[in-house]
Amino acid sequence: MTPSPGTGATRRTVLAGAAALGAAATLPLTLTPGIAHAAAGEAGALRVRWHTLLTGGPGLDLTDGRIAAAVARTGRAATTAAKGLDPSRTDGLFADLTSTTLSNHVTTSFKRLATIATAWAIPGTPQHGDTAVRDLLLAGVDWMLTNRYGPGHTRFDNDWDWEIGSALALNDACVLLYDVLGTERLERVTAAVRHYTPDPNLWRADRQIATGANRVWVSTVVAVNAVLRDDGDALARVRDALSDVEGSGANSVLAFNDRADGTAGTGEGFYSDGSFLQHYKHPYNGGYGKELLNSLSRLLNLLAGTDWTVTDPDLDNVRGWVLDGFDPLLARGDVMASVCGREIARPSKQGHVSAQTVIEAVLRLIPSFPGGTGEGFTALVKQWMSEDTYRDFLTVTDPASLVAALRIIESPIPARGPLVAHRQHPRMDKAAHHRPSFALGISAYSSRIYNYESIQNENLHGWHLSDGMVLLYTDDLGHYSEDYWPTVDPMRLPGTTVVAGRPADAAGQRTTSTADWAGGTALPGTTLGAYGMELRAYGHTLRGLKSWFCLDDVIACVGSGVGADAGTVETVVENRKLRDPSATLLIDGSAAPVGTDWSARLTEVRWLHLEGTGGYVFPEPVDLRGLREERTATWREINLKYGTDTPVTRPYLTLWQDHGTAPDGAGYFWLQAPAASAARTRQLSSAPPVRPVSRSTAVHAVRRSADGLLAANFWTAGTAQELTCDGPASVLVRPEGRTLTVALSDPTQLRSSVVLDLDRPGLEVATADPGVRAARTGRGLRITADTAGLHGATLTLTLKRS
Repeated sequence: MTPSPGTGATRRTVLAGAAALGAAATLPLTLTPGIAHAAAGEAGALRVRWHTLLTGGPGLDLTDGRIAAAVARTGRAATTAAKGLDPSRTDGLFADLTSTTLSNHVTTSFKRLATIATAWAIPGTPQHGDTAVRDLLLAGVDWMLTNRYGPGHTRFDNDWDWEIGSALALNDACVLLYDVLGTERLERVTAAVRHYTPDPNLWRADRQIATGANRVWVSTVVAVNAVLRDDGDALARVRDALSDVEGSGANSVLAFNDRADGTAGTGEGFYSDGSFLQHYKHPYNGGYGKELLNSLSRLLNLLAGTDWTVTDPDLDNVRGWVLDGFDPLLARGDVMASVCGREIARPSKQGHVSAQTVIEAVLRLIPSFPGGTGEGFTALVKQWMSEDTYRDFLTVTDPASLVAALRIIESPIPARGPLVAHRQHPRMDKAAHHRPSFALGISAYSSRIYNYESIQNENLHGWHLSDGMVLLYTDDLGHYSEDYWPTVDPMRLPGTTVVAGRPADAAGQRTTSTADWAGGTALPGTTLGAYGMELRAYGHTLRGLKSWFCLDDVIACVGSGVGADAGTVETVVENRKLRDPSATLLIDGSAAPVGTDWSARLTEVRWLHLEGTGGYVFPEPVDLRGLREERTATWREINLKYGTDTPVTRPYLTLWQDHGTAPDGAGYFWLQAPAASAARTRQLSSAPPVRPVSRSTAVHAVRRSADGLLAANFWTAGTAQELTCDGPASVLVRPEGRTLTVALSDPTQLRSSVVLDLDRPGLEVATADPGVRAARTGRGLRITADTAGLHGATLTLTLKRS
């Protein structure tokens, strides 16, 4: 394998600290850069690397019960995958995968072969080294090449299956079977893969530019195929494709899309605030984002220490992906559903499966980032693994990842500890609020972001996933697992304001709002945040202004201007899948019936408490509707492609405010106290810790009694007590001793500046972010903040008493 100098040397410089080269230290074989190795030896070394990533390597300690269990799981998975495998069939290699119109049947066939091949290659499995299994695998590969996959066949359905899904699985199977493939079969395999995926920069039948996760997937296909073919030039193109050398970096997957030099990326991939977008405007950290991280971590391991090492300085951005793009969006092993796209409608992706992929990827990255970052990742992974008591990572991961995880566990570096933070992702209209006893995710959309994705007949009922959905994560770690998404009422997702009625499947998917206002302000170093959205419902005249003021353990929920020309409008206070079907609901201290057929109109409610979930306080008594029911559905109802037809039943409790038919100017206000006890909820009702200041169509504002904190979302120019704003903005004003901190943003992401008049005397500037300044005006200060180009990011100013 002759080293290739590649192209675009001006774009690649060595990372400070040689981060990329650090991976070589823990790989089974390393290559010294700059030395021409014998072709066979070098290609063989790289095959061993990939083989080790798939199997854990030849040195698995089977006397360790945890490793022995992982090997046993691999064997059982192979036994399941081999059921129905029959190369003598003419209609399909597997009896249940015979379609010639559904391309996922091709991918799944190859995945099953790869699963069996993995077990065949790992010592300790029933399949290991078995000649009958070997012959069956080789016959299976031949059948697929003869009947389904390669230059002589016409592709159908989804390009992803032909160019990525099938190719990845076939590559893996052939690395595992390399020594028994034979020259002719190997040539057929590599030619078939190159027929569909010849270029790491392009994909689809019409050769479009590959972006985001698709570019990394395609690059991985080309890289492993290059190793199998002993092609150094192709590996150089893979290295360069990650940085998009051919396109002068425009499609780089390593660079943030909002680059410091002001150049624009593709719009797909990671942003500096941790947002990840794929398919142009869909938030997808927990879908395509995790797959990008997963595939990249494998590629970095494959290429580290070779002439094809990735040395792009933008590789250092990966630390930001992990810390800002994944950590805030994980809640004790569950990736927040608001950033998982259509994957929430796949039964195989529930139960914290997505978080497993993230953990495995970061485990592979740790050797690539030595020093402080590596130690930070180690502490982070330890925390992620330890806090998920619903799904034990060590009992579900593959042998290679388990070996890495056990090494991390034995490290003296302590776990990071639970995340306590309020984070916002203005580039994708999402917010995450983490406290010691709960986490909460808010999902909005705007003129910049799509509402939901439903393609390939998946996620058919995602209509309201971004209409102000609020997902609460408590110690019920399995709440959004165990068939939540097919059984929850999709017309009453918690936090949303909706028009009653059922749209057609996939109605309105891939739609932006006509409203610009979505976002908020987060006070750095605290769990204080203001968030909001202007709701303009798809396909309806429904309008409304919605705010969530996240003030440590209390969230103030505010709505105004709710109206529609027709239809019954509802705002959903809660819709909870019940861990305990008989969980007590207290209504002003009295227990509601626990039967599964209970429904009621609740009048003049002051507070509610749902056992195992928390409390809800209504400082102004309100009429609500309550419903306790068992809901039955199938996964097929929300996913025709991957769903199953087995009915599942789950118990739910739903609480909502009915605004009536064709309301005009309706609103709501309540305080949510997640994880609060009944006694605490009663206490909050007696002395509400947060009171409303304004609930108009100009401004939502609340004040916290304990310290006088003022939080406001200005929809237009307006005044909230001592605070006046010249237009749309989100603002927090926090007194603390002799200082006053002001945090603000432009959630429309359209304004060049925000001007605030603060009517408080005797203050002068202590510190200010760049672009923020203050001048005296009468009794107070006029604060001017330059918000152009900040894309909704928060600016802060600290004032002190003079």
